[in-house]
Amino acid sequence: MDDGDAVLTANLEFYRAFTTRDYTAMEKLWARRAPVACIHPGWPVLSERAEIMQSWAGILSNSEAPRIACYDERVYVYGEVALVTCEEELDGGTLAASNFFVREDGVWRLAHHHAGQVVARRGQRPRPDRPSSGRLN
Repeated sequence: MDDGDAVLTANLEFYRAFTTRDYTAMEKLWARRAPVACIHPGWPVLSERAEIMQSWAGILSNSEAPRIACYDERVYVYGEVALVTCEEELDGGTLAASNFFVREDGVWRLAHHHAGQVVARRGQRPRPDRPSSGRLN
């Protein structure tokens, strides 16, 4: 598996942990040594690992948290770091997201997640079916 495929696999695991509300899997995905940051839609910037994991604990334990479908992933590998851009489809709209990964001990780990609402499109593309309703927080 090349680096691009490995990063996309890590990105898939992030969305799998989110969709299945698996806090243990989510916690394993985040970097331990690299600086981290997370920007949930409508939230201030979180920049400490403990507060990021606390935010995910709250989101993943919320039975109203949305089911998210990730699509249009694009990966950019820059040596020991990589960026994935994608869109997140959920009930109530589409979010554009970026996930920044770092390689720690040979494993791609998430160092930054940012998602924000898409309010204007450059062109129309077919959209997947929207997941069941729910709220992020």
